[in-house]
Amino acid sequence: MGVRSAPPYAASMLESLRGLGYSLPTALADLVDNSITANSSEVAVHLEWAGPESWVRIVDDGDGMDDAALEAGMRFGARDPRAERAASDLGRFGLGLKTASFSQARRLTVASRQNGGPVVCLRWDLDLIGQESGIEWPIFEGPAPGSEQLFAPLEQMEHGTVVLWEKLDRIVTDRFSATDMIELADRVEAHLAMTFHRLLEGHQTTLRLLLNGRGVKPWDPYLMGHPGKAFESPEYRILHATGVTVQCHVLPHRDMLKPTEQEAAAGPEGWTQQEGFYVYRNKRLLLAGGWLGLGDGGKPWPRDEAHRLARIRLDIPNSSDADWKINVLKSTASPPVRLRSQLNRLASETRSTARRVFAHRGHIAQVSGARTNAVAEAWKVRRSAQGTSYRIARDHDLVASILSRAGALKPDILALLRLIEETVPVQRIWLDTAEDKETPRTGFAGAPDDEVMETLSSMFEALVKFRGLSPTEARERLGRTPPFDRHLELVAALGVKNTQ
Repeated sequence: MGVRSAPPYAASMLESLRGLGYSLPTALADLVDNSITANSSEVAVHLEWAGPESWVRIVDDGDGMDDAALEAGMRFGARDPRAERAASDLGRFGLGLKTASFSQARRLTVASRQNGGPVVCLRWDLDLIGQESGIEWPIFEGPAPGSEQLFAPLEQMEHGTVVLWEKLDRIVTDRFSATDMIELADRVEAHLAMTFHRLLEGHQTTLRLLLNGRGVKPWDPYLMGHPGKAFESPEYRILHATGVTVQCHVLPHRDMLKPTEQEAAAGPEGWTQQEGFYVYRNKRLLLAGGWLGLGDGGKPWPRDEAHRLARIRLDIPNSSDADWKINVLKSTASPPVRLRSQLNRLASETRSTARRVFAHRGHIAQVSGARTNAVAEAWKVRRSAQGTSYRIARDHDLVASILSRAGALKPDILALLRLIEETVPVQRIWLDTAEDKETPRTGFAGAPDDEVMETLSSMFEALVKFRGLSPTEARERLGRTPPFDRHLELVAALGVKNTQ
């Protein structure tokens, strides 16, 4: 059997690798990964607008590289992705520097210094591929003529690395302007703040990240410490997996957030897109949002408004990349089959809580073991093979009180209740919720106190006269019953005079 060598054509291969799917924010995050792996304490990213001569530079104070290490770093396929790595290593494939860079620029130059030694510098230029006789994969020594000054920061450093992108053909396109560069920088900042937030937050952080000279502030997806937060679970260790931990969060409803908090908590992609699992490796965020293909009955959960408050932190070790199917872009993950049932259960419980918080606008009645003194819900949900229906509770205190005194009007009142049940504008409510990205206002939201008091007094009368509760018992009961649990000052004002 004959064997042939079929090496790739350099120019074609490199042009193809440009289409892996990086955006500028994700490409820069890949380079920051390299800086962190090199033990950098400060990484400075700079986007410079100069028309066609615009450039992007990343400077770090990491360990740096000597000539041999730099050449290996610039080489494609220099490392085996199957090889065991240090626990702190954020890379895997040995392609990130090149593929991320070429996704945005045609010229990549890297200069580095190690332990006060000489500065070494190598350069890829896609426009020069195929022009060097006898060399199909040419790496040039030194910066491009005219770009030498851009490596000046390295002259003042004992160790560190400078990565420079020039010929930004994927960034500076037709009619791209300085304003566009500013907007692009904002998107980069938001992505870096999200991706590295756990490495940037806290008083003892070991990493400082700069963008155009300004410190990047971490974005907290979980609103840790917020008083209105609905749910925060302990940290769970997943069985049958080493180093996999989960923590479930349900964020506050927007009614409990200041406008600035609400805007910030939405995240770079908005509330709905940011719901779901947040997958980390060594505290570096790989995947922000989505349900990892989990769901009910073999049907994956979609991202929707009702569950937008649910966010689940999931940590995996870097030894599990193959098991979790982490791709080159660090943008996809799929849990191993043996872990799916555990993750599905935790996610289902978190989604259920998030849905209740969303539906009740953050006000969930306290549930206790004793329900004998609780007021019945006004609506009951019935689920059957034919579908879901909603019925007014006939045993609700106010409804039951009216029916007991209705006399000859009782059949008419029952008919009216049935008419209301059968004409609930479900589709209209659903459309309005989707368009407004919020549930319709209920619970007397925005209503004046006298309107609330009118209904509250009728309920109080029903409890005292019909149910036989004392005024104190009636006030206690109303105080923990939606929607009156949001109007405790009015509940406290109720008195016996209301029953006379």
